[in-house]
Amino acid sequence: MSLAEPSHHDDPRLQERVWSRLRFEAASAAAGEPLLASFLNAAILRHESFSEALAHRIAEKMADAQLDVLQMHDIAREALLADPGIVACAAADMNAVDERDPASRSLLQPFLYFKGFHALLCYRIAHWLMGRERETLAFHLQSRMSERFGVDISPAAKLGCGIMIDHATSVTIGETAVVGDDVSILHEVTLGGTGADEADRHPKIGRGVLIGAGAKVLGNITVGDEARIAAGSVVLQPVPARCTVAGVPAKPVGGSCAEPARSMDQTLPEGG
Repeated sequence: MSLAEPSHHDDPRLQERVWSRLRFEAASAAAGEPLLASFLNAAILRHESFSEALAHRIAEKMADAQLDVLQMHDIAREALLADPGIVACAAADMNAVDERDPASRSLLQPFLYFKGFHALLCYRIAHWLMGRERETLAFHLQSRMSERFGVDISPAAKLGCGIMIDHATSVTIGETAVVGDDVSILHEVTLGGTGADEADRHPKIGRGVLIGAGAKVLGNITVGDEARIAAGSVVLQPVPARCTVAGVPAKPVGGSCAEPARSMDQTLPEGG
């Protein structure tokens, strides 16, 4: 899925709700914790739009010796203004964390602190650059993302909206991978290839899939909508929609679960 393509998450009302709530929570937090008031003002409250706040935040997180904060801000701002779909996906990603992560107390946490959200935003900007034949800069952002967040997402991969990467450490998503809308991915997940083939070699993950911690999905295989992949599994064969697989190598164990990415239900059926 190209980020420029229509998505069911492309709803201006969601962006407005996320931005309004984020500002309210930032103002409340600033009043309750004066030591962070200046930080919250710089990160959120002084900005006139969600896209401006996103550009500022990712610039602060991604700046390095090659691209300072102002240069990184200009890159991010250019991408966000040129492709409103990036902003729509960022709002949907934050909303996904709010709905699915019981450890998240407010929208402030993903926006300010959660590296899974930051890595996704960085990927979306790098993907935009890749589509405009600015590959060297896209790869620079990929490298910086890996160094900064411990997450490696190829800028050529195609990721949908409403994605949550929980904890995020050591997540790897390869060049020809496709990830649908509303997917939940836990830490140490790999969407990788099975060899040195330069052709289409990475998994295609359907809508609403839940991928448990440490799972490896390898090769040009399809994982159907609302499937579940148990923690620690190695998936080498296609997974039907609404099927649960577990093991090394992974095999179906039954126990379909409605909207597993939203419920985050990782339990296996008895005897599974």
